[in-house]
Amino acid sequence: MAIFFIINNFGTIKIVKSNLYNPMEKDKLKLDEDKKMALFYLKTFADTIREPILILDPDLRVVGGNSVFYNLFLVKKSETENKLVYELGNRQWDIPELRTLLEKVLPEKKFINDFEVTHEFPSIGLKVMLLNARQLDHVNQILLAFEDVTLKRTIEARLAKYTKDIEKGILEKTKELKCRVDELENLNKIMVGRELKMLEMKEELEQLKK
Repeated sequence: MAIFFIINNFGTIKIVKSNLYNPMEKDKLKLDEDKKMALFYLKTFADTIREPILILDPDLRVVGGNSVFYNLFLVKKSETENKLVYELGNRQWDIPELRTLLEKVLPEKKFINDFEVTHEFPSIGLKVMLLNARQLDHVNQILLAFEDVTLKRTIEARLAKYTKDIEKGILEKTKELKCRVDELENLNKIMVGRELKMLEMKEELEQLKK
């Protein structure tokens, strides 16, 4: 609404209100509406994703998150929104790697892919997470997605240990087999030596008989 001040011929100031929008105010209102609509679609999109997702504002305060995030990290929506991401869950997200990601790397690159973080959470224990982030300048928001690869890394570690144990076992068996082969070769040499000796002695006896 615009307000105009009109001075009549008697010097009296009259205030006139108009329902016409100032062009700048109109553009600002439209921009605000567009941002609200974009944020609504962003939250709707987050709710359809299976991975935990947080939406942050430029000050790294939580604008919203999906149910997967709240369920996985055992936090409530009311205790999460409008808080700094580092303050969530008794500061369980106050992780040096996450600070580096959000405060230094993301502003420069605008996106982060598969940034691995290993952290011991008080409520859910050790977790290995791949962090993916996008800085959405058109809505002035940050989309932060988490992929829980704890089970995958655990299986990989077990497979690596199993492979190492197998290789160690094969190496030990190979050494044992080599020792047995060496023993058999030595025994064969002894046996061959004895046979040659017997042949020599037999030839000597025959010559003596002559």
